[in-house]
Amino acid sequence: MFRYRLSQAAQGDVLGILAWTHEQFGEAARLRYERLIVVALRDVASQPDRPGSIARPELGAGVRSWHLRLSRAHVELGAEVVRRPRHFLVYRVEPALVVVGRVLHDAMELARHLDREASWK
Repeated sequence: MFRYRLSQAAQGDVLGILAWTHEQFGEAARLRYERLIVVALRDVASQPDRPGSIARPELGAGVRSWHLRLSRAHVELGAEVVRRPRHFLVYRVEPALVVVGRVLHDAMELARHLDREASWK
């Protein structure tokens, strides 16, 4: 299993997503979405090129994306699932480390929100 790190931009994305979810749908929904994000991070750290991930060469060498909906089945048994997650991780693998550059809404245009250099710090 690789370790993972969220860039500053990805950390901000997660905080914004969770704050918006809390405001719109309440604490229980925020906790469900937070749990799903953690599971998705663990999924890509355990197998960065796992089936369902998408290579994104237009965004840089080794960049991939993983939609949160693909991790719903991995949330612990008995926990409520997020029915329609709308976000995905944009990440790349560095030696023994998965770096998540952004966590974006699936309606966003990737190239407009991912700076090839700054998004990975």
